[in-house]
Amino acid sequence: MKPINVGLLGIGTVGGGTATVLKRNAEEISRRAGRAIQLRMVADLNTDRAREVAGEGVEVTNDANQVVCHPDIDIVVELIGGTGIAKDMVLKAIEHGKHVVTANKKLLAEYGNEIFARAQEKGVTVAFEAAVAGGIPIIKALREGLTANRIEWIAGIINGTSNFILTEMREKGSDFADVLQEAQRLGYAEADPTFDIEGHDAAHKLTLMSAIAFGIPVQFSKAYLEGISKLTSQDISYAEQLGYRIKLLGVTKRKANGIELRVHPTLIPEKRLIANVNGVMNAVLAKGDAVGQTMYYGAGAGAEPTASAVVADLVDVTRLATADPEHRVPHLAFQPNQMADLPILPIEEIETCYYLRLDAADRPGVLADVTRILADAGISIDAMMQKEPEAGVDRATVIILTHLAVEKQVNAAMARIEALPTIHGTVTRIRVETLDN
Repeated sequence: MKPINVGLLGIGTVGGGTATVLKRNAEEISRRAGRAIQLRMVADLNTDRAREVAGEGVEVTNDANQVVCHPDIDIVVELIGGTGIAKDMVLKAIEHGKHVVTANKKLLAEYGNEIFARAQEKGVTVAFEAAVAGGIPIIKALREGLTANRIEWIAGIINGTSNFILTEMREKGSDFADVLQEAQRLGYAEADPTFDIEGHDAAHKLTLMSAIAFGIPVQFSKAYLEGISKLTSQDISYAEQLGYRIKLLGVTKRKANGIELRVHPTLIPEKRLIANVNGVMNAVLAKGDAVGQTMYYGAGAGAEPTASAVVADLVDVTRLATADPEHRVPHLAFQPNQMADLPILPIEEIETCYYLRLDAADRPGVLADVTRILADAGISIDAMMQKEPEAGVDRATVIILTHLAVEKQVNAAMARIEALPTIHGTVTRIRVETLDN
């Protein structure tokens, strides 16, 4: 049978890993796919390096248009990144009737609705396993493995840079700025780390998982983002004393009035498996009504882990290349005409538990005032810890864990607490997820 010809756009870290895995495991891959999958063309601005990485027999060009328009290319693998030329090339490849494999979470989270609709019209597939959690096959699990389930929620550690920083802060007691410098030195963080540490990367991935889990359009612009740059080693230490770990968690939940879609630092009970995912590793918990909780763990980035997902998509597309487009697995799991119009809830409407830290005057009646304000707002206390003040200091640090509460009620209570003359500064608030049901 005629081999499937692949055109690769970008042969950097992941592109190089993809070329390596395709060559090294060629026999295994062809046995699974039913035909050979061969790298035929590569487009990269650095043509000398591209030739060196791609090897003999691969045509190299510095013009991506030559790849997406080439009549012999069956599948275009987009590894350029971003939403500029990458978007143009993906849409052009679809227009020329080519299947697309991409690791570009930003592109799909922001323009996926347009791209998937165009692919549906042209009868081609856009596969994107590598766009979420690197080598972990979470897209396939959600879209196919859990298809019998009504997905209730997903919670994931899906940014390795942030997870490395939080792990180091907890284990070494270091401040955020110091650990960030170490992460940059080791190559885990970019020179400008904003995309990772402020939650953008995780939110792109969460947006795609949420769309697949609940059968809704991708709606990245409505996701709530809060990063880790303001976290202190003090809060990480206090959380641990209370039996929790702090992680940058992506959370999406199906609720009666809509969908929660949020990324933020989160306290997780240390007994949960996901709380013990450390370093640059990723993990995703998915709760289905039939299967219960399932967890997926592995490398969330890197040349060959991500290439593993790219090549798996190539095999899937090869298997389905001759199938009736109407009977392929839908891009977002649900049939395009069966997508739900569920609203994304604003962060003020979400309901969860909370960690509150405040500096209070060390005198009688102060805590009574605080607890009364919380009670007036309908917020009940699960646990409280007071740290004795240092010698000569007349303020004590108080940590409160609440039961479930609606965020807008917590915000109102915090404003009232901060207005008390016995409270110094602002109240630190971190959300808590118990992940037990």
